Amino acid sequence: MSAKLESIWIKRAKGGPMDAVAQARAVGDRGLVGNADQGGHRQVTVIAREAIEAAGIELGLVVDPRFRRANLMVGGLDLRESRGRVLRIGGLRLEVRGETRPCELMDRALPGLRKALQPDWRGGVYGVVLEDGTIRVGDAACWDDLS
Repeated sequence: MSAKLESIWIKRAKGGPMDAVAQARAVGDRGLVGNADQGGHRQVTVIAREAIEAAGIELGLVVDPRFRRANLMVGGLDLRESRGRVLRIGGLRLEVRGETRPCELMDRALPGLRKALQPDWRGGVYGVVLEDGTIRVGDAACWDDLS
């Protein structure tokens, strides 16, 4: 199975709702157009569907991936220990700066979710946009070792 982008969410404001969209535009060294997080080192956050499913198994229920509050969800790609790597999703190149540590917002959405997302980088990764590009749900996702 090849890896692909399964969902895109734009956060209108810090702590605000996550809006699902079919496509998004990324701006180099800024982030996703319309997203609350612009600039800095945490411009875009990414989760793996398999990690959310593993957290759900641990909790004994199906976890809505929006509860994690990430911008992108990929399937078929392991995000563990990927700091410093470049992730390519469609027209997006994202330099992974680190692991996204689950916070108290996870437990507000679903009690126990924060703890279930802590092992094995289940909370996903964050990074910076390297250049302008457009992404669409269904785009291929891979590690760009030619960076």
